[in-house]
Amino acid sequence: MSSTQSFRWMGLGLVVLIGTAGVLWAAGPQWGRRPRDWRDVGRQGVPTWEVERKFAKDVFTFVRIQYESGGYRRRGGGWATDFRDSELNFSLRLQQMTTIKVNPEPIVLQLTDPALFDYPFIYIIEPGALTFYSEEVIALRKYLLNGGFLMVDDFWGDEEYDNFYQEIKRVFPDREPFDVPLEHEIFHCVYDLKEKPQLPSINAAWAGRDSGVIWEPRSGSDTSHANYRAITDDNGRIMVFICHNTDLGDGWEREGEDPWYFEEFSVKKAYPLGINIVTYAMTH
Repeated sequence: MSSTQSFRWMGLGLVVLIGTAGVLWAAGPQWGRRPRDWRDVGRQGVPTWEVERKFAKDVFTFVRIQYESGGYRRRGGGWATDFRDSELNFSLRLQQMTTIKVNPEPIVLQLTDPALFDYPFIYIIEPGALTFYSEEVIALRKYLLNGGFLMVDDFWGDEEYDNFYQEIKRVFPDREPFDVPLEHEIFHCVYDLKEKPQLPSINAAWAGRDSGVIWEPRSGSDTSHANYRAITDDNGRIMVFICHNTDLGDGWEREGEDPWYFEEFSVKKAYPLGINIVTYAMTH
């Protein structure tokens, strides 16, 4: 695909959305399915659905990126955090809450996989120790400039952000991440969010439930507020949406483990913002 070509999904008109929370939450949380190992690729009880044949090549597929972490290749680790309950649950909720045609089976790709260009949305989690190979830098730049969208999630504190910043600057040395204001449409395009939501992991939420300290601490860093930053293309479209000092993925993954966490974090924060992000990615 040349730099002048656009992705095949652009202009398909598949994403007219509805935004009533009652439709989603009437189905109830998916209780008790958390796998013990990321290599467990079963659905763990998450309902599946049929995709109409005419939409087989045009459905939204949640794509998680496998990357190098900690200076060596490994099959588990940072990139696999919350795998794969997180994307199974999110795909189900996106299917329930919107008119987007959604693939019930999320996938994992590396940035150098040619199939990357078949998908408009990719997800990187826990990038506090990631390292891009030079060929991955080239592939990611090409993907994003051709209309792709990267969501980055679940990393905390200055040290982890600095690592990701250094790596993404290798991709776009001439583009600077900026704070996304609450007024930006990504916070309002389906759900009208009144604040930039911060989600702790379920363990951090429980540890701070009584004190109100529901963020994840990092030595030497103020992690008490979520930071949402972005990198845009020449037309102002967000290409990279960076969710720092927050953990949307845990809000998706852990929805079935505790009613309080589900209601306070999955329902009110994780799913509304996640659906907004995907809607923006699919319509810009």
